[in-house]
Amino acid sequence: MKLSKLKDRKAISPVIATVILVAVAITIAVAVAYWMGGIAGQYTKFEKVEIQTGYSTKVGANWDVTLELKNSGTADATLNRVFVNDKPLLQANYGASAVVLGAVSTDIAYAGTTLTSGQPLTVHVWISGTYGTLSSGTTVSIKVHSAGGMDYIKLIELV
Repeated sequence: MKLSKLKDRKAISPVIATVILVAVAITIAVAVAYWMGGIAGQYTKFEKVEIQTGYSTKVGANWDVTLELKNSGTADATLNRVFVNDKPLLQANYGASAVVLGAVSTDIAYAGTTLTSGQPLTVHVWISGTYGTLSSGTTVSIKVHSAGGMDYIKLIELV
């Protein structure tokens, strides 16, 4: 008697089974796509600092070079070195608030100044009038280096 009861039962139709399998497969594929997108986003962050404007102003016998930066990347950028004509600043001249006589100084900290994604930053580089053989009309190369190994260069004419 038991065997005949099992024979009389009907299964779901093959069409319904196929629809259910396709729906489950699509749901799993969408879930995996979102998961992979999240993982890829964690490993594809990058820094991209743009020097939007740069100009110099004469302050007595010295120059104040102003750089307006913006981090348009997706990762934070730590700016930690400044070069003028490919010569690095002395460690003592970082974090300054004015010109250091006979040298070049900047308000960027020696330990680094962090620029978060989307944030603007104004950087000052002061060049002493007694530094090298620079004069008004000379073009200088200002290079800002990041802890991530990127260099951002701007040519500035001293006025």
